[in-house]
Amino acid sequence: MAALCHDIGHLPFSHAAEKELLPEDWDHERLTIEIIVGDELKQIWKEMEPPLNPEDIVKLAVGPGKAKDMSFSRWEEILSEIIAGDAFGVDRMDYLLRDSHHAGVAYGRFDHYRLVDTLRILPSSPSGEVEETIKPALGVEEGGIQSAEALMWARYLMYSQVYFHPVRRIYDIHLKDFLKEWLPDGKFSTDIDKHTAMTDAEVTTALLSAAFDNTKLGHKHARRLMRREHFKLLYRRNPSDIKINPESGKAIWKAAEEKFGADCVRYDSYSQKGGAPDFPVKMLDGRIESSLSISDALQRLPVVALNYVFVDRGKYDEAEKWLERNRETIIKQPGEEAGDGRTE
Repeated sequence: MAALCHDIGHLPFSHAAEKELLPEDWDHERLTIEIIVGDELKQIWKEMEPPLNPEDIVKLAVGPGKAKDMSFSRWEEILSEIIAGDAFGVDRMDYLLRDSHHAGVAYGRFDHYRLVDTLRILPSSPSGEVEETIKPALGVEEGGIQSAEALMWARYLMYSQVYFHPVRRIYDIHLKDFLKEWLPDGKFSTDIDKHTAMTDAEVTTALLSAAFDNTKLGHKHARRLMRREHFKLLYRRNPSDIKINPESGKAIWKAAEEKFGADCVRYDSYSQKGGAPDFPVKMLDGRIESSLSISDALQRLPVVALNYVFVDRGKYDEAEKWLERNRETIIKQPGEEAGDGRTE
Protein backbone atom coordinates (compact mmCIF):
# COMPACT_ATOMS: atom_id res chain seq x y z
CA MET A 1 0.00 0.00 0.00
CA ALA A 2 2.87 2.37 0.75
CA ALA A 3 4.37 1.72 -2.69
CA LEU A 4 1.01 2.36 -4.38
CA CYS A 5 0.46 5.58 -2.42
CA HIS A 6 4.02 6.90 -2.56
CA ASP A 7 3.25 9.64 -5.13
CA ILE A 8 -0.48 10.05 -4.54
CA GLY A 9 -0.02 13.67 -3.42
CA HIS A 10 1.52 14.89 -6.69
CA LEU A 11 0.05 17.98 -8.32
CA PRO A 12 -0.96 18.10 -11.99
CA PHE A 13 2.16 17.77 -14.15
CA SER A 14 4.11 16.34 -11.21
CA HIS A 15 7.00 18.53 -9.98
CA ALA A 16 6.58 21.34 -12.52
CA ALA A 17 5.02 23.91 -10.22
CA GLU A 18 5.27 22.48 -6.72
CA LYS A 19 7.62 24.94 -5.02
CA GLU A 20 5.98 28.14 -6.23
CA LEU A 21 2.33 27.09 -6.29
CA LEU A 22 1.75 25.47 -2.92
CA PRO A 23 1.46 27.40 0.36
CA GLU A 24 4.57 27.66 2.52
CA ASP A 25 5.60 24.40 4.24
CA TRP A 26 3.56 22.30 1.80
CA ASP A 27 4.87 19.83 -0.77
CA HIS A 28 3.56 16.70 -2.49
CA GLU A 29 4.84 14.50 0.34
CA ARG A 30 2.77 16.41 2.87
CA LEU A 31 -0.27 16.05 0.60
CA THR A 32 0.51 12.33 0.35
CA ILE A 33 0.49 12.07 4.15
CA GLU A 34 -2.80 13.96 4.44
CA ILE A 35 -4.47 11.66 1.89
CA ILE A 36 -3.20 8.44 3.49
CA VAL A 37 -4.39 9.41 6.99
CA GLY A 38 -7.60 11.05 5.69
CA ASP A 39 -11.07 9.69 6.39
CA GLU A 40 -11.64 8.15 2.95
CA LEU A 41 -8.53 5.94 2.90
CA LYS A 42 -8.60 5.36 6.65
CA GLN A 43 -11.86 3.45 6.16
CA ILE A 44 -10.25 1.31 3.46
CA TRP A 45 -7.25 0.47 5.67
CA LYS A 46 -9.64 -0.45 8.51
CA GLU A 47 -11.64 -2.88 6.36
CA MET A 48 -8.63 -4.78 5.02
CA GLU A 49 -7.59 -8.18 6.39
CA PRO A 50 -5.57 -7.73 8.48
CA PRO A 51 -6.41 -4.05 9.15
CA LEU A 52 -3.62 -1.62 8.23
CA ASN A 53 -2.34 1.29 10.31
CA PRO A 54 -2.24 4.47 8.16
CA GLU A 55 0.74 5.78 10.14
CA ASP A 56 2.72 2.67 9.15
CA ILE A 57 1.87 3.28 5.50
CA VAL A 58 2.94 6.94 5.78
CA LYS A 59 6.32 5.95 7.21
CA LEU A 60 7.15 3.63 4.35
CA ALA A 61 5.64 5.82 1.63
CA VAL A 62 7.56 9.04 2.37
CA GLY A 63 10.42 8.03 4.69
CA PRO A 64 11.96 9.71 7.75
CA GLY A 65 13.02 12.80 5.84
CA LYS A 66 9.39 13.83 5.29
CA ALA A 67 7.57 12.09 8.17
CA LYS A 68 9.74 13.97 10.65
CA ASP A 69 7.38 13.78 13.59
CA MET A 70 7.21 9.98 13.47
CA SER A 71 9.60 7.57 15.14
CA PHE A 72 11.22 5.02 12.82
CA SER A 73 12.76 1.69 13.74
CA ARG A 74 15.87 0.65 11.81
CA TRP A 75 13.81 -1.78 9.75
CA GLU A 76 11.16 0.80 8.95
CA GLU A 77 13.94 3.01 7.62
CA ILE A 78 15.12 0.16 5.39
CA LEU A 79 11.61 -0.54 4.10
CA SER A 80 11.05 3.15 3.31
CA GLU A 81 14.45 3.24 1.57
CA ILE A 82 13.31 0.41 -0.72
CA ILE A 83 10.46 2.61 -1.92
CA ALA A 84 11.77 6.17 -1.76
CA GLY A 85 15.53 5.94 -1.12
CA ASP A 86 17.98 8.18 -2.99
CA ALA A 87 20.27 5.32 -3.99
CA PHE A 88 18.12 2.27 -4.73
CA GLY A 89 14.51 3.37 -4.21
CA VAL A 90 12.17 1.58 -6.61
CA ASP A 91 10.60 4.96 -7.41
CA ARG A 92 13.90 6.11 -8.93
CA MET A 93 14.46 2.88 -10.84
CA ASP A 94 10.93 3.04 -12.23
CA TYR A 95 10.91 6.65 -13.41
CA LEU A 96 14.27 6.34 -15.16
CA LEU A 97 13.21 3.25 -17.11
CA ARG A 98 9.69 4.55 -17.78
CA ASP A 99 10.77 8.04 -18.86
CA SER A 100 13.57 6.65 -21.02
CA HIS A 101 11.08 4.39 -22.82
CA HIS A 102 8.43 7.05 -23.40
CA ALA A 103 10.93 9.74 -24.40
CA GLY A 104 12.45 7.34 -26.94
CA VAL A 105 16.00 7.61 -25.57
CA ALA A 106 18.44 5.05 -24.18
CA TYR A 107 19.99 7.21 -21.46
CA GLY A 108 17.84 5.91 -18.58
CA ARG A 109 18.29 2.20 -19.21
CA PHE A 110 20.33 -0.02 -16.90
CA ASP A 111 20.35 -3.68 -15.87
CA HIS A 112 17.71 -3.44 -13.14
CA TYR A 113 17.30 -7.22 -13.03
CA ARG A 114 20.94 -7.69 -12.04
CA LEU A 115 20.80 -4.78 -9.62
CA VAL A 116 17.73 -6.12 -7.80
CA ASP A 117 19.29 -9.60 -7.64
CA THR A 118 22.42 -8.25 -5.94
CA LEU A 119 20.75 -5.80 -3.52
CA ARG A 120 21.43 -6.66 0.13
CA ILE A 121 20.74 -5.20 3.57
CA LEU A 122 24.23 -4.45 4.85
CA PRO A 123 25.99 -2.56 7.64
CA SER A 124 26.09 1.09 6.60
CA SER A 125 29.77 1.52 7.55
CA PRO A 126 32.92 -0.30 6.42
CA SER A 127 34.14 -3.38 8.31
CA GLY A 128 36.06 -2.72 11.50
CA GLU A 129 33.78 -0.15 13.13
CA VAL A 130 31.89 -0.77 16.38
CA GLU A 131 28.79 -2.78 15.48
CA GLU A 132 26.49 -1.09 18.00
CA THR A 133 26.84 2.24 16.15
CA ILE A 134 26.20 0.84 12.69
CA LYS A 135 22.76 1.07 11.08
CA PRO A 136 21.61 -1.32 8.36
CA ALA A 137 21.38 0.14 4.84
CA LEU A 138 20.63 -0.95 1.31
CA GLY A 139 23.76 -1.92 -0.55
CA VAL A 140 24.95 -4.38 -3.16
CA GLU A 141 27.18 -7.39 -3.47
CA GLU A 142 30.45 -6.75 -5.30
CA GLY A 143 29.04 -8.41 -8.42
CA GLY A 144 26.32 -5.77 -8.63
CA ILE A 145 28.51 -2.68 -8.41
CA GLN A 146 28.52 -2.18 -12.20
CA SER A 147 24.71 -2.27 -12.29
CA ALA A 148 24.63 0.29 -9.46
CA GLU A 149 27.09 2.48 -11.39
CA ALA A 150 24.86 2.20 -14.46
CA LEU A 151 21.85 3.35 -12.40
CA MET A 152 23.66 6.43 -11.12
CA TRP A 153 24.99 7.33 -14.58
CA ALA A 154 21.55 6.74 -16.10
CA ARG A 155 20.14 9.26 -13.65
CA TYR A 156 22.85 11.80 -14.50
CA LEU A 157 22.31 11.37 -18.24
CA MET A 158 18.52 11.59 -17.99
CA TYR A 159 18.79 14.81 -15.98
CA SER A 160 21.38 16.42 -18.22
CA GLN A 161 19.87 15.30 -21.55
CA VAL A 162 16.11 15.06 -20.90
CA TYR A 163 14.83 16.57 -17.63
CA PHE A 164 17.08 19.64 -17.95
CA HIS A 165 16.75 20.06 -21.72
CA PRO A 166 16.16 23.80 -22.23
CA VAL A 167 12.90 23.38 -24.17
CA ARG A 168 11.48 21.14 -21.45
CA ARG A 169 12.53 23.62 -18.78
CA ILE A 170 10.99 26.64 -20.51
CA TYR A 171 7.72 24.71 -20.89
CA ASP A 172 7.74 24.25 -17.11
CA ILE A 173 8.24 27.98 -16.68
CA HIS A 174 5.39 28.90 -19.05
CA LEU A 175 3.15 26.38 -17.27
CA LYS A 176 3.95 27.96 -13.88
CA ASP A 177 3.28 31.43 -15.30
CA PHE A 178 -0.10 30.23 -16.58
CA LEU A 179 -1.07 28.53 -13.32
CA LYS A 180 -0.18 31.63 -11.27
CA GLU A 181 -2.77 33.59 -13.24
CA TRP A 182 -5.38 30.83 -13.66
CA LEU A 183 -5.51 29.30 -10.17
CA PRO A 184 -7.54 31.04 -7.45
CA ASP A 185 -5.09 33.24 -5.51
CA GLY A 186 -2.31 31.82 -7.70
CA LYS A 187 -1.93 28.65 -5.60
CA PHE A 188 -3.07 25.05 -5.65
CA SER A 189 -5.50 24.14 -2.90
CA THR A 190 -4.37 21.90 -0.04
CA ASP A 191 -7.95 20.83 0.60
CA ILE A 192 -7.83 17.11 -0.19
CA ASP A 193 -11.13 16.97 -2.11
CA LYS A 194 -10.09 19.90 -4.29
CA HIS A 195 -6.60 18.47 -4.71
CA THR A 196 -7.82 15.09 -5.94
CA ALA A 197 -10.31 16.76 -8.29
CA MET A 198 -7.57 18.77 -10.00
CA THR A 199 -5.78 16.58 -12.56
CA ASP A 200 -3.69 17.04 -15.69
CA ALA A 201 -6.92 16.90 -17.69
CA GLU A 202 -8.45 19.98 -16.05
CA VAL A 203 -5.25 22.00 -16.52
CA THR A 204 -4.82 20.87 -20.14
CA THR A 205 -8.43 21.84 -20.93
CA ALA A 206 -7.88 25.27 -19.39
CA LEU A 207 -4.65 25.70 -21.37
CA LEU A 208 -6.36 24.86 -24.66
CA SER A 209 -9.22 27.21 -23.92
CA ALA A 210 -6.99 30.11 -22.88
CA ALA A 211 -4.52 29.65 -25.75
CA PHE A 212 -7.14 30.63 -28.34
CA ASP A 213 -9.13 33.20 -26.34
CA ASN A 214 -7.34 36.39 -25.30
CA THR A 215 -10.06 37.17 -22.75
CA LYS A 216 -9.16 34.13 -20.63
CA LEU A 217 -6.80 34.27 -17.64
CA GLY A 218 -3.25 33.29 -18.55
CA HIS A 219 -3.83 33.66 -22.29
CA LYS A 220 -0.31 34.71 -23.30
CA HIS A 221 1.32 31.93 -21.28
CA ALA A 222 -1.12 29.31 -22.58
CA ARG A 223 -0.50 30.51 -26.13
CA ARG A 224 3.24 30.10 -25.69
CA LEU A 225 2.70 26.51 -24.52
CA MET A 226 -0.04 25.26 -26.82
CA ARG A 227 1.05 27.02 -30.02
CA ARG A 228 4.77 26.32 -29.56
CA GLU A 229 5.64 29.97 -29.18
CA HIS A 230 7.88 29.35 -26.18
CA PHE A 231 10.80 31.61 -25.30
CA LYS A 232 14.11 30.67 -26.92
CA LEU A 233 17.37 29.94 -25.14
CA LEU A 234 19.63 33.00 -25.18
CA TYR A 235 22.37 31.85 -22.80
CA ARG A 236 23.44 28.70 -20.99
CA ARG A 237 26.07 28.00 -18.34
CA ASN A 238 29.58 28.22 -19.81
CA PRO A 239 32.79 27.06 -18.04
CA SER A 240 34.82 30.02 -19.33
CA ASP A 241 32.23 32.49 -18.06
CA ILE A 242 32.01 30.71 -14.70
CA LYS A 243 35.76 31.22 -14.21
CA ILE A 244 35.28 34.96 -14.63
CA ASN A 245 32.07 35.20 -12.62
CA PRO A 246 30.35 32.27 -10.87
CA GLU A 247 27.10 34.25 -11.16
CA SER A 248 27.49 34.93 -14.89
CA GLY A 249 24.07 33.50 -15.74
CA LYS A 250 22.35 35.68 -13.18
CA ALA A 251 24.27 38.74 -14.42
CA ILE A 252 23.12 38.17 -17.99
CA TRP A 253 19.54 37.59 -16.82
CA LYS A 254 19.46 40.90 -14.94
CA ALA A 255 21.04 42.78 -17.84
CA ALA A 256 18.61 41.20 -20.32
CA GLU A 257 15.64 42.16 -18.13
CA GLU A 258 16.85 45.74 -18.02
CA LYS A 259 17.33 45.80 -21.79
CA PHE A 260 14.22 43.92 -23.00
CA GLY A 261 11.83 44.05 -20.02
CA ALA A 262 11.07 41.48 -17.33
CA ASP A 263 8.06 40.13 -19.24
CA CYS A 264 10.30 39.12 -22.17
CA VAL A 265 12.99 37.29 -20.17
CA ARG A 266 13.02 34.19 -17.97
CA TYR A 267 15.81 32.71 -15.83
CA ASP A 268 16.28 29.09 -14.77
CA SER A 269 18.93 27.89 -12.35
CA TYR A 270 19.64 24.57 -10.62
CA SER A 271 22.62 23.02 -8.88
CA GLN A 272 22.61 19.45 -7.63
CA LYS A 273 23.37 19.14 -3.93
CA GLY A 274 25.79 16.24 -4.32
CA GLY A 275 27.10 13.58 -6.64
CA ALA A 276 26.72 9.82 -6.33
CA PRO A 277 25.34 8.49 -3.01
CA ASP A 278 27.62 6.43 -0.82
CA PHE A 279 26.31 2.92 -0.12
CA PRO A 280 27.82 -0.27 1.34
CA VAL A 281 29.25 -2.98 -0.88
CA LYS A 282 29.78 -6.57 0.27
CA MET A 283 33.09 -7.76 -1.19
CA LEU A 284 33.74 -11.34 -2.26
CA ASP A 285 35.76 -11.93 0.93
CA GLY A 286 32.83 -10.75 3.10
CA ARG A 287 34.20 -7.33 4.05
CA ILE A 288 31.99 -4.24 3.77
CA GLU A 289 33.41 -1.30 1.81
CA SER A 290 32.14 2.13 0.80
CA SER A 291 30.99 2.32 -2.83
CA LEU A 292 32.89 5.57 -3.32
CA SER A 293 36.11 3.96 -2.13
CA ILE A 294 35.99 1.14 -4.68
CA SER A 295 34.27 2.70 -7.69
CA ASP A 296 36.14 5.17 -9.89
CA ALA A 297 32.98 5.57 -11.98
CA LEU A 298 30.97 6.83 -9.01
CA GLN A 299 33.78 9.11 -7.83
CA ARG A 300 33.79 10.78 -11.27
CA LEU A 301 30.03 11.16 -11.56
CA PRO A 302 29.45 14.82 -12.52
CA VAL A 303 27.20 17.15 -10.55
CA VAL A 304 24.25 18.44 -12.57
CA ALA A 305 24.08 22.23 -12.77
CA LEU A 306 22.38 24.66 -15.12
CA ASN A 307 21.90 28.35 -15.76
CA TYR A 308 19.56 29.25 -18.58
CA VAL A 309 18.43 32.67 -19.78
CA PHE A 310 15.44 32.61 -22.14
CA VAL A 311 14.04 35.46 -24.20
CA ASP A 312 10.78 36.05 -26.06
CA ARG A 313 11.22 34.69 -29.58
CA GLY A 314 10.12 38.03 -31.01
CA LYS A 315 13.16 39.62 -29.35
CA TYR A 316 15.55 36.73 -29.94
CA ASP A 317 17.51 37.98 -32.96
CA GLU A 318 18.03 41.39 -31.36
CA ALA A 319 18.93 39.79 -28.02
CA GLU A 320 21.44 37.43 -29.61
CA LYS A 321 23.32 40.31 -31.26
CA TRP A 322 23.13 42.35 -28.05
CA LEU A 323 24.62 39.52 -26.01
CA GLU A 324 27.39 38.89 -28.53
CA ARG A 325 28.44 42.54 -28.26
CA ASN A 326 28.12 42.90 -24.49
CA ARG A 327 28.72 39.49 -22.88
CA GLU A 328 32.23 40.14 -21.55
CA THR A 329 31.21 43.49 -20.10
CA ILE A 330 28.11 42.01 -18.46
CA ILE A 331 29.73 39.00 -16.81
CA LYS A 332 32.87 40.64 -15.48
CA GLN A 333 32.72 41.26 -11.75
CA PRO A 334 33.39 44.70 -10.23
CA GLY A 335 37.12 45.30 -10.06
CA GLU A 336 37.93 42.97 -12.97
CA GLU A 337 39.00 43.60 -16.50
CA ALA A 338 36.82 41.92 -19.13
CA GLY A 339 38.23 38.48 -19.91
CA ASP A 340 40.54 38.51 -16.88
CA GLY A 341 39.57 36.59 -13.74
CA ARG A 342 41.96 38.54 -11.50
CA THR A 343 40.57 41.10 -9.06
CA GLU A 344 42.29 44.46 -9.06
